[in-house]
Amino acid sequence: MKLTISGLKEQESWEKAGIKLPGYDVEAAAKAAKENPRWVHFGIGNIFRIFLGGIADTLLEESEMDCGITCVESFDYDVVDKIYDPYDNLVLSVILNSDGTQEKRVLGSLSEALKAQSCDGAAWERLKEIFSSESLQMVSFTITEKGYALKKADGTFFGFIEKDIEEGPEKATSAMAIVTAMLFERYRKNKAPLALVSMDNCSQNGKLLSESVLTMAREWEKNGFVDEGFVSYVSDKAKISFPWTMIDKITPRPSEKIADALEASGVEDMQPVITSKRTYIAPFVNAEGPQYLVIEDDFPNGRPALEKAGVYMTDRDTVNKSERMKVTVCLNPIHTALGPYGCVLGYDLFSDEMKDADMLKLGNLVGYGEGMEVVPDPVILSPKKFLDELMQDRFPNPYLGDTCLRLCTDSSQGLGVRFGVTVKAYVEKYGDAKKLIGIPLAIAGWLRYLLGVDDKGGTYELAPDPMAKEMQERLADIVIGDPSSLTDQLKWILSNENVFFINLYEAGIGELIEDIFREEIKGPGAVRATVQKYLG
Repeated sequence: MKLTISGLKEQESWEKAGIKLPGYDVEAAAKAAKENPRWVHFGIGNIFRIFLGGIADTLLEESEMDCGITCVESFDYDVVDKIYDPYDNLVLSVILNSDGTQEKRVLGSLSEALKAQSCDGAAWERLKEIFSSESLQMVSFTITEKGYALKKADGTFFGFIEKDIEEGPEKATSAMAIVTAMLFERYRKNKAPLALVSMDNCSQNGKLLSESVLTMAREWEKNGFVDEGFVSYVSDKAKISFPWTMIDKITPRPSEKIADALEASGVEDMQPVITSKRTYIAPFVNAEGPQYLVIEDDFPNGRPALEKAGVYMTDRDTVNKSERMKVTVCLNPIHTALGPYGCVLGYDLFSDEMKDADMLKLGNLVGYGEGMEVVPDPVILSPKKFLDELMQDRFPNPYLGDTCLRLCTDSSQGLGVRFGVTVKAYVEKYGDAKKLIGIPLAIAGWLRYLLGVDDKGGTYELAPDPMAKEMQERLADIVIGDPSSLTDQLKWILSNENVFFINLYEAGIGELIEDIFREEIKGPGAVRATVQKYLG
């Protein structure tokens, strides 16, 4: 059994392996998408393939859509070469239920895979052709928080962004420059409307996306690459919309055990690969069953019937409250609080860490104790029930195989959203954030994790993070076993409003975080002892 278009013809073998196949014509859906594209997606990794690919698959099954998604990769081109092309863009979805059962199906909704490379003439022209198509209704994104970033922590442009600004649309390399270049092509050809839909875990993600696109457009106008009319075009909400969203589905790295099981059942070539950009990916995607997607219903050129695949279509205020509920209180803060501590305390699987009484207590404090006091209620979802499901079913799911290290990926890019928003809410409510204990513990734990030494004195490799190298350099002279080696090394980060959205010293918790960190570097066992002391 091969995961290819021709391989799907062995229907009896797939059925025997318990894998459901598409009930629609995959090749016809791909042909329709190439001729009249309607949905383009940037960032074609695991969560996109199983979640959004699954939504499109459902709509194709129910004849609510007649074409698939055009998949665009602007960062890790190995994904196209190693995972899309060899498997005819097919995906094997493996849902891991908390009772140990699995639901397996092949998704045929990903119709075309492109590398967004301005240096590749054919790919670049094809991308222009797609964006010039008046049939195109939406462009969605799962490029992670760092994909929207144009500036460093000090407020200056990244070097690669400066280069994109200086060289213009035809030589764009970063995601935001590429998208803006394609919008310029649409403007030049027909000025047709379009929705740009960020589905990343960023606070007010639509606003972040719009600001990045508009910044790039204005910088290009200054340099004479685009005219004022283009800036007006991307600024016109009736033409280009940036709906806000909330997305939620825990999608760990692909499991080698699942790959082995699939191959044992007869499916060939299922082993995961690690790309040159350190993307962990496989022909299959394993994930939990629960999923939530809430979208502001603002699509000036129409949209697929997303609500018929379980998507909540609503207004901006409801989306904002849903996103804040998840990203600032219920899910992401607990991941970011416990992931680093899990690494330091020697845990591999997050589900195992959830059995640790101290870590469970910290998670409950960050969520129920501190977050719930300032959580917004979106009404369409109950914050209490949402958190209950996480703490009682989703996080402890032993079959999910989610790792503590994965939860540390790009943590520096989300600290403001995951902790800073709640800190600001406490300052607004009480005048300062001195009531908080869990969040300061979490921030101190992240800083302690960055030292790369566990609570027994062993070492580990840090997860990918754009600030990891700089952080380690700034913390290099801190010595575990010598608390006096901590002087003022943390001040540059704890006072940085670009990182936390607020100066943590002015919020009243900067010194507390320093105190916790100082205690956690006393020596072996100090992390556990410190956590227990402050949770006591």
